[in-house]
Amino acid sequence: MSTETITLTGPETAKLLKVRNQTLRAWRTKGCGPAYVRLGGPRGRVRYVLQDVQAFLAARTHASTSSETAVPPKTEGGRP
Repeated sequence: MSTETITLTGPETAKLLKVRNQTLRAWRTKGCGPAYVRLGGPRGRVRYVLQDVQAFLAARTHASTSSETAVPPKTEGGRP
């Protein structure tokens, strides 16, 4: 069994999630996307661990609309 960590670039992750790379960047800024790793300091390259992306999807998987929990959108100033 391999313990190798598989990492993905932003564009690879966006393709996997079927969203635009700009959407993935916006999620990162807002803190609502999958966990990521920044390599090489504060301006370094962003990578996503495949297992974290899969966990992000699993946490958003629902059997029906009634099983979803409503989260009000944040507005300017952090108030709903």
